[in-house]
Amino acid sequence: MKSLLCAALLFVAGTALAADPQVELVTNKGKIVLELYPEKAPATVANFLQYVKDKHYDGTVFHRVVRDFVIQGGGFDTKGNQKATRPPVKNEAKATVEAGLKNDRGTVAMARTNDPHSATSQFYVNLKNNDSLNWPSFDGWGYTVFGKVIAGMDVVDKIGQVQVMPGDAPADEIVIQSARELPAKETAKAPKKDSKSK
Repeated sequence: MKSLLCAALLFVAGTALAADPQVELVTNKGKIVLELYPEKAPATVANFLQYVKDKHYDGTVFHRVVRDFVIQGGGFDTKGNQKATRPPVKNEAKATVEAGLKNDRGTVAMARTNDPHSATSQFYVNLKNNDSLNWPSFDGWGYTVFGKVIAGMDVVDKIGQVQVMPGDAPADEIVIQSARELPAKETAKAPKKDSKSK
């Protein structure tokens, strides 16, 4: 009986201490590792992870690069065709801002149309602090942040500096060759925050 109780307590403790999921994006410019926050953006993280599991992102491109703003991808293949998506996910920007997640440099958020609840597979990485994208933003909703880059920010910055054509499409393809959720033993450690940073 005692051993069963200990096992149950260990299981609960292990569940409570479970690390946040991490996703590795292998691009033709290098690897990027994202840490996701399901407790703060549950629907958005579940949505993103399902696309990862479905291999939706494999062979997609970063189709939009705006210097000193964002890099955006996850919706188009290398031929410029928009990939089919599942139904959109509910906007969680208000809850995530209240939980401390904002469109700061290195964070990952969902792209959408003018409809606040239209996010499907496309996401972006902030190249700088973009306060204007936080809830309530210009439309009363904002853009849902659900994770951050914990390794490969140098790759993100490299992508952010590429030459673009009219419409913000990179002149040379930037391909997400594969996306996978990392097993716990392979997860990267988040860099420690600089004591001077806010």
